[in-house]
Amino acid sequence: MRTLPLLSGLAAALLAVSVAGLATGYAPLPPAEVIAGVFGAGDPPTVAVVREIRLPRLLLGIEVGAALGIAGAALQGLLRNPLAEPGLIGVSASAGLGAVVAFYFGFAALSPYALPGMAMTGAVLATGLLLAVAARDGGSLTLILAGIALSSLAIALTSLAMNLAPNPYAVTEMLLWLMGSLKDRTPGDALTAFPFILAGGGLLLATGRGLDALALGEDAARSLGIDLTRLRLAVVGGSAAAVGASVAVSGSIGFVGLVVPHLLRPLVGHEPGRLLLPSALGGAVLVTLADLVSRLIPTAQEVMLGVLTSLVGAPFFLFLILRARREAW
Repeated sequence: MRTLPLLSGLAAALLAVSVAGLATGYAPLPPAEVIAGVFGAGDPPTVAVVREIRLPRLLLGIEVGAALGIAGAALQGLLRNPLAEPGLIGVSASAGLGAVVAFYFGFAALSPYALPGMAMTGAVLATGLLLAVAARDGGSLTLILAGIALSSLAIALTSLAMNLAPNPYAVTEMLLWLMGSLKDRTPGDALTAFPFILAGGGLLLATGRGLDALALGEDAARSLGIDLTRLRLAVVGGSAAAVGASVAVSGSIGFVGLVVPHLLRPLVGHEPGRLLLPSALGGAVLVTLADLVSRLIPTAQEVMLGVLTSLVGAPFFLFLILRARREAW
């Protein structure tokens, strides 16, 4: 398998970043104590810090990064557009709207599952609309336009909810959540997102052959026996499940699905199918690394993860656009 060295390198990088992430915090811990604490051995306070605070944060970072990375690679392969990313289909914004509604009406204070539940409800509704578009044999351009329209509507409704919020504390909660973070997450958050991310990721991995065929063009893909409508449904549905669950528990974390596939694509021979699994691992590495960096920046308050990824991703996005224009000339 030609991607085995790449996968091995990414797995090793993820392991190294994971150990560093578990050891880093307000109370730095030696790696040996961290590893012992993961298995419940050692000093009880250390075990509690590692297993109840840092390990859920790490696991959630791996889940979210993998979901965003593989969804970005699949969407870029489906749309044959290297600038596509999960936020393009409107699921992230719709999940964010669901979370804001939970804050607005006070549902978030009633149950720890209200916030992720409402966010995933928003993602499900957005997915239903997109799947309806895809099922009518809409082309890639139709999906892009539908996603942009859906995202714009969700952002407008989110802004309206914040504008009409009953008090400034509710607005603060909404803003902080929308910035995206893994801070103060619980094992329940990781468990809530895991089945949806696993199902969505599995569905996306199964589209590898279809994406490889689609890279040759739609007519060539049909001649190879690929059902394009089913392929679109699988990619949109898988992306929505994985990304929606991620946004539901971590808030909005942008540009991971754009940056990671771009960095890894030359290493897999520009084959969309072979890019999926490396992008999942690469996304996990990037998010856990960014979360680690957010804790190391010497600021009075911890830098929100979504803010940090946007500060890195937006210039990268602009660079890609400028490079594409130069190549077009």
